[in-house]
Amino acid sequence: MMTKHDNLTTDIYASETMRHAAPVEKIPEKGTTPQIAYRMVKDETYAQTRPELNLATFVTTYMDEEATQLMNEAISINYIDETEYPRVAVMCGRCINILADLWNTPEKNTWKTGALGIGSSEACMLGGVAAWLRWRERRKQAGKPCDKPNLVMSSAYQVVWEKFCQLWQIELRTVPLTEECRTLDPEAAVKLCDENTICVVPICGVTWTGLNDDVEALDKALTKYHKESGNDIPIHVDAASGGFILPFIDPHKKWDFRLDRVLSISTSGHKYGLVYPGLGWVIWKDKQYLPKEMSFSVNYLGAEVTQVGLNFSRPAAQVLGQYYNFIRYGREGYKAVQEASMEVARYCHTEIGKMKCFANYSDKVENPLFIWKMCSTYEKTAKWTLYDLQDKLKQSGWMVPAYSMPANIEQTVVMRVVVRQGFSRDMADQLLTDIRNAVAEFEQLKYPTTSRLKLEKQEHQCGKVFTH
Repeated sequence: MMTKHDNLTTDIYASETMRHAAPVEKIPEKGTTPQIAYRMVKDETYAQTRPELNLATFVTTYMDEEATQLMNEAISINYIDETEYPRVAVMCGRCINILADLWNTPEKNTWKTGALGIGSSEACMLGGVAAWLRWRERRKQAGKPCDKPNLVMSSAYQVVWEKFCQLWQIELRTVPLTEECRTLDPEAAVKLCDENTICVVPICGVTWTGLNDDVEALDKALTKYHKESGNDIPIHVDAASGGFILPFIDPHKKWDFRLDRVLSISTSGHKYGLVYPGLGWVIWKDKQYLPKEMSFSVNYLGAEVTQVGLNFSRPAAQVLGQYYNFIRYGREGYKAVQEASMEVARYCHTEIGKMKCFANYSDKVENPLFIWKMCSTYEKTAKWTLYDLQDKLKQSGWMVPAYSMPANIEQTVVMRVVVRQGFSRDMADQLLTDIRNAVAEFEQLKYPTTSRLKLEKQEHQCGKVFTH
């Protein structure tokens, strides 16, 4: 509503509403015009950087105009209302079928067994809950206690697994990463297993490094362990990134349902599934591996609705976006998009590896992301850190995170680049130029930066000595 000082010709920024601070604690007594409300919210959420320059996020920042239009037109559709929007449920089932096929499902049912999630975090939760319920049922049938379940994975886990274990009171047993073993060590994982292990969770597309755990080697190790101990432990693959990369980049690699112990796989549709945020998927090897307790039925708006999920109401737009992508790209199109991202990632990896101040964390790039650290010899006399480089790049709009590695190798500080659709070779050259310019500027410093002094203090406490 307009105030007495406003009229139809009053400029938005001259309006009385825009002369006051945005509401913080209380809803305003009076409303305002749609144009003013839009600008007030829009101005406060202006991007700190262009989405294409945000190389920290895995989340999709680019879709076709037609896909964006399609999703915008579905913004008011609640996926769960199958009575009003039955075709959305059908499209969701088709997406599950397509993913199950990409992951080489052996299931013969017309509609494969899977579920939709708000993101890969919900999908991970559902995969974990299913493993826990199956384990609990086996224990009950054997007349054994069910009070000490545990889950095994590497220390490079995503926080969702910590949440899952806390919420369901499951012990999280982690295999530390080392400089020699930078992915999950199958033998070390098996040593942490016992009769209370609900599953082992390897990761395809580790967010810390971009590397893949060796699922096939883990499958063999667990099979051997089963023969020796009698403990039959399944695998849930957290393929938040790799689930949409491996089928197209390395289709012959065995990491999916071709392996006996892989009973469920989760992925993120809004990462390399190329859909805007708000979408995850989990697929089970067969209907028998989805506990009946996880399927909830409710009489909703005159129909019996059965769903698997931690959430109930959820947006339908992302389902339409995923199905659109499958039609739009096809297998060849997805392969081309993922290969392009891999090519740019490998190019950046090579060029950064050539810089005397840096050392790539790994010689190989398994997914369109990689990390690097400061070269150990260069670091001894450097007056700056990777945190300084992060801040410097931010001034040019780039979001390139610097962070310390997980427990056991937390003294290692790295930077990471995530290459997604929309990040071109030309943009990569711009980034590399900005990195080189920043390094050249740092090398002219006379005194150590604040972050360098802080690091030196920590290193001295650990017995290391730096010289300038």
